[in-house]
Amino acid sequence: MHRAAFRDPTSAQYSAVTTSCVSLNRYYEYMFGSSKRQQLNKRRRTGPSELTELQVLITSPDSDCDGYPSVTSDESCESPLFLYLLYFYRICLETFSQLVFEDDYGAKSVNATQISDFPRFAHRGILLDTSRHYLPIKVILANLETMAMNKINVFHWHIVDDQSFPYLSRTFPQLSQQGAYHPYTHVYTPADVKMVIEFARLRGIRVIPEFDTPGHTQSWGKGQKDLLTPCYSGATPSGTFGPVNPILNTTYDFMSQFFKEISTVFPDAYVHLGGDEVDFNCWKSNPDIQKFMAQQGFGQDFSKLESFYIQRLLNIVTSTKKGYMIWQEVFDNGVKLKPDTIIHVWKGTQLQYQNEMANVTSAGYQTLLSTPWYLNRISYGQDWRGHYKADPQDFNGTDEQKKLVVGGEACLWGEYVDATNLTPRLWPRASAVAERLWSAKDVTDINDAFNRLSVHRCRMVERGIPAEPLFSSFCPREYKGL
Repeated sequence: MHRAAFRDPTSAQYSAVTTSCVSLNRYYEYMFGSSKRQQLNKRRRTGPSELTELQVLITSPDSDCDGYPSVTSDESCESPLFLYLLYFYRICLETFSQLVFEDDYGAKSVNATQISDFPRFAHRGILLDTSRHYLPIKVILANLETMAMNKINVFHWHIVDDQSFPYLSRTFPQLSQQGAYHPYTHVYTPADVKMVIEFARLRGIRVIPEFDTPGHTQSWGKGQKDLLTPCYSGATPSGTFGPVNPILNTTYDFMSQFFKEISTVFPDAYVHLGGDEVDFNCWKSNPDIQKFMAQQGFGQDFSKLESFYIQRLLNIVTSTKKGYMIWQEVFDNGVKLKPDTIIHVWKGTQLQYQNEMANVTSAGYQTLLSTPWYLNRISYGQDWRGHYKADPQDFNGTDEQKKLVVGGEACLWGEYVDATNLTPRLWPRASAVAERLWSAKDVTDINDAFNRLSVHRCRMVERGIPAEPLFSSFCPREYKGL
């Protein structure tokens, strides 16, 4: 059992406390930093009803604190008078910090409170895209910190795509050397990736990388010869390339080596393999592909060729002892999937994604929802309301089907997002998604949510996060810029 404590912030005996789980000093600064700086109530006596110490007792063995968070991690808090916090106190300290309020004279108070808090869904994620625009490490870390403030526990790192390949592979360094926007300034080195994973771990956040194939791979082909399919114009090559070439043995040799590396670099039990938006036109134009299709008896059904590739890729990833997540097209095309596959729903109208969730869960697969939470889509007005109202379990299905919904993710795709606008575009709109995935199903009052979200937005601003306004309002401590 670990024991640590916040002392009275005005006490001369106060010292920063750090355990293997989290830095308590960080939360001390969040809650009492301004009081410390202003030296309020210096050397005063405290009354019998005043809180002068927060004791934190972690009841798990060291191995739980030193390990990586997983989908089965316990994120519940039980706290009589908020003094006794159980294992997953990364979450519990955030809960406690949000109970602290300040009066007009700068005094910090906490109402006597009985906490019984736990999440509705185990997977509460945010996808950031670092291919369309490179995101500096500092920006990624700042948003991991903000994810923790919002009890988001998964960072879905869409690290590469058509536009660039910033992941610096030890096995295939030419991928980023040729495929990144810049081979030195716009890459994530092994040290960078390790830093992100450890920073996230200390905040109870899983890092799930996505390496999307066979589409979305134009940047891969710049550094890996013969990986992509040559497109043809009539009988001659056009000089352009399409998706990964699924008919060459060298393709699968490469994927085996690459994903073996990925399995060692990223400790999470899952890797996201994409599988979405595969354009068949290049495959259709290529005479070698056409010949292979005839030999396999696929006719002109190129979804069967896609399934052929995906099936072999899934076998490769399975051999690395990783589970996998895939976008919904892989399921829709009838690829044979492992029972623990997580199918990520992203397409369609509300009715269409609800039908997809019903179909996926009726087939016995776990699923995640992202369709209503594409935060790169912006509009004038309070669009957070729609994000707040969407519910991953709102579809026709049995109770057993509903249990297969492990959560959801808000996605911020990067076509129009870089370090200059990512944080205000993401927050506090993602906070609405975070509450939907954490709170009980019947917590749906929009006006109440607005009041709480406005306070939380100001809390983020006070902590240095440029979260955008929900509507006309003010914060006691406004964002002062860089």
